[in-house]
Amino acid sequence: MIPVDDYLFLSLALFTIGVIGVLTRRNVIIMLMSIELILNAVNINLMVFSRMWGTVDGQVFAIFIITDAAAEAAVGLGIILAFFHNRETVLADEMDIMKW
Repeated sequence: MIPVDDYLFLSLALFTIGVIGVLTRRNVIIMLMSIELILNAVNINLMVFSRMWGTVDGQVFAIFIITDAAAEAAVGLGIILAFFHNRETVLADEMDIMKW
């Protein structure tokens, strides 16, 4: 059986990579992938603590997060495709279409 510390270290690594990706990259697709990494890190934590405490609460929350991540990816990619169709770029610095 793998110790809990290993899972928490993996979750910390995924969360750190995700935060660095969101803060340093300007490509919106990479930013969405980094948000997915952050959500997966949260799911790993929920699963580990759910298994450690012997309840299914964390697993239920993880299912909701997976559903939310799928919806976020679908809506986000739709917005990115529409923006790329209009501006021909996916850089976050160019996304000022909502400004007056």
